[in-house]
Amino acid sequence: MIEDNIINKEINERAVLVGLVTLKQDENKVKEYLDELDFLAQTAGADPVKNFIQKLDYPNPRTYVGKGKLEEIRQYVEDNEIGLVIFDDDLSTKQVANIENELKVKILDRTSLILDIFAKRAQTATARTQVELAQYQYLLPRLTRMWTHLERQRGGIGMRGPGETQIETDRRIILDKISRLKEELKHIDRQKSVQRKNRGKLTRIALVGYTNVGKSTLMNLLSKSDVFAENKLFATLDTTVRKVIIDNLPFLLTDTVGFIRKLPTHLVDSFKSTLDEVREADLLVHVVDISHPGFEEQIEVVNETLKQVCGEKPIPVIMVFNKIDAFTYSPKDEDDLTPFKKENIPLEALRESWMSKMANNCVFISAKEHINIEALKNLLYEKAREIHAERFPYNDFLYQKYDEDVDYPESNEQ
Repeated sequence: MIEDNIINKEINERAVLVGLVTLKQDENKVKEYLDELDFLAQTAGADPVKNFIQKLDYPNPRTYVGKGKLEEIRQYVEDNEIGLVIFDDDLSTKQVANIENELKVKILDRTSLILDIFAKRAQTATARTQVELAQYQYLLPRLTRMWTHLERQRGGIGMRGPGETQIETDRRIILDKISRLKEELKHIDRQKSVQRKNRGKLTRIALVGYTNVGKSTLMNLLSKSDVFAENKLFATLDTTVRKVIIDNLPFLLTDTVGFIRKLPTHLVDSFKSTLDEVREADLLVHVVDISHPGFEEQIEVVNETLKQVCGEKPIPVIMVFNKIDAFTYSPKDEDDLTPFKKENIPLEALRESWMSKMANNCVFISAKEHINIEALKNLLYEKAREIHAERFPYNDFLYQKYDEDVDYPESNEQ
């Protein structure tokens, strides 16, 4: 059955990871990306035991890596009982088939691994439908490889026809299922739209950011709820909305799915109804893991994904730099002439730089250790009040923080 070919089972194999140093990414970047791929593999249930890196101007169109490196990987796989090889970039159908023929083990690329994690994490009917659609869209162009066992077999006269017939049959089945799932998502989208309209005119604030930066932990802290939070990638797939009141001002706070480098286009498309919460928000709270060495690139990834989701719609953004408790600073020696890295810059310097760049629309906190949370609440209060005052200018004074030095309007009550 087609369902059996979709990657939706927990992976338990020992795995090796493969990345390329190319003209577009240096060795430091590749190591950082493989660290992230390692985390993805662990989240999926695999046990990564070794990384392989090769320097090429561009990926080999036949086997991604060169012949010598592929032989090195094959030898290691055989000697160490490896059942899974994961590549950091997307592979073509031809590349997967050729690599499988050489290594004789399961081959995954970055997209298929992310889809596997999404399938594992999906809990609600909405999330499962969205993930299933993305899986089928990923699977459709790869049908040929799935039916190679019916083609060109030894003594295989007459076998090519049935193989091609079966491919076309499965293609129609998948296209029908894609069409059905899209209709289901349209229905879900209409339901979500009605739910959003029923929330009235309350200010909507959405938490966005790279995966595993602490959005759900921050959501729990601000809303006093128990949204699932875990130190793994994509702990949150379903959008969660909670009513939050800071002082006397209510607003709606939304926790959304985290973004990641090379997030599959299929997922962005299929999660449209979920990401509509971002598109229709009045204010975005961009949560950043300041302790991550590549946090600035993560910011760019999120900004690019937001452009795909929101288009040209201008939505105000505030930056929340989380995990300051985990930030590490390693000052350089005076005779060290190598370029500065993130860990060579003190937190206070980063704070001043970003406060200047964002015109004070940012705050540095630790959601885990409850550090500087009052400053965040004050910033959210001011931003939510500005939005409310623009929408309802006649009752803005109701949401002013009480101050003995301010003259408030007298009540008409006798």
